[in-house]
Amino acid sequence: MKAVAITGVAMSRFGKHLDESLKEVAAPAILGALDDAGIEVEDVEMAFVANAMSAIITGQASVVGQSVLRAHGFSGIPVFNVDNACAGSSSALALAGQAVLSGAARTVLVVGVEKLFHADREKTFRALNGAAELDGMDLTGVDLGRESVFIKRAYPSRVSAYAEHYPLSGETLAKIAVKNREHAALNPMAQYTKPMSVGEVLASRVIVDPITALMCAPIGDGAAAAVVTTDDVARARNGRTVWLRACEVGMASRLGESTIARVAGQAYARAGVTPADIDVAEVHDSIAFNELLAYEHLGFCDHGQGSRLVEERATALGGTLPVNPSGGLESRGHPIAATGLAQVVELVTQLRGEAGDRQVADASVALAENAGGYAAGDTAALAVTILSTKPGP
Repeated sequence: MKAVAITGVAMSRFGKHLDESLKEVAAPAILGALDDAGIEVEDVEMAFVANAMSAIITGQASVVGQSVLRAHGFSGIPVFNVDNACAGSSSALALAGQAVLSGAARTVLVVGVEKLFHADREKTFRALNGAAELDGMDLTGVDLGRESVFIKRAYPSRVSAYAEHYPLSGETLAKIAVKNREHAALNPMAQYTKPMSVGEVLASRVIVDPITALMCAPIGDGAAAAVVTTDDVARARNGRTVWLRACEVGMASRLGESTIARVAGQAYARAGVTPADIDVAEVHDSIAFNELLAYEHLGFCDHGQGSRLVEERATALGGTLPVNPSGGLESRGHPIAATGLAQVVELVTQLRGEAGDRQVADASVALAENAGGYAAGDTAALAVTILSTKPGP
């Protein structure tokens, strides 16, 4: 994807927006991305809009993209609705890149929008649990209207399998959560910014030992958007271009391999880079342990060495490889289908040198890892995106 550029990004502040519609939640992201790219609604030739939960939360079961975009002046263009659980907007970005690369469109808008808060909490849980392959899963003792199958079934087996081979402490996981909250405190778009200590994280409600509530991503409402375009359009319109070097998407394999490692390998190969080239990363820390696992499966360290990176603060701002400078899912927030693009918004901001107090010095190559759903005992949809300040090696 050497000829694909991102010229505009924006997001809404993630949080609780009970009184706002999907259209209203999406507005800051859509209009902000157009403004950032220096274009008008009429310049957009195609759009991909990601949403996963509106059928249950708002009752809007389809045409979410057309509904949201029409409210902001769009008409006539092809609109494609994308649902790939938490990896929805990353998947939409991959499709947008392919559309530009193929010549189907020169300027494409990508949007991820989600509302998860609802006065009836049971609706939220049922929507979230629908992102797991429930058919064939042992749901004994799981209340789908009050509990998360990810927390009750998916994550415990992942954590225990790791702990059988490598040392893993609750304190290490708590340090990841604290680190991400420190970063979020510097991000005006983050959902939670209040500082917290390792002790507070460990003292919070135990979800499944050693995972506590403050090690988990919260629910939230929000939107993120990006403008994707061709090389020549980007150079003519915007001097702050970031290049989409790779955006690879894959599903879980039944072969017992790491989905993260497989898809990341494809992304590294397409972008022509290695893990050592990555200056800053955003990873899918739906629980703190998933961030630690990502360090290893993305090749940032050897297997079993993720805890060492945490203890050395290598992944904190000022470290050798800052991870989740936005605050990550745990603190920036996790409105499902908006999450992947929110990672991209952060990384584009970093590569432009516009991240303020959370800026990673001299960042030129960035990676986002975005996981969605659960199937076949692993992540159902996994996206790895590589961005850089240059169009090629």
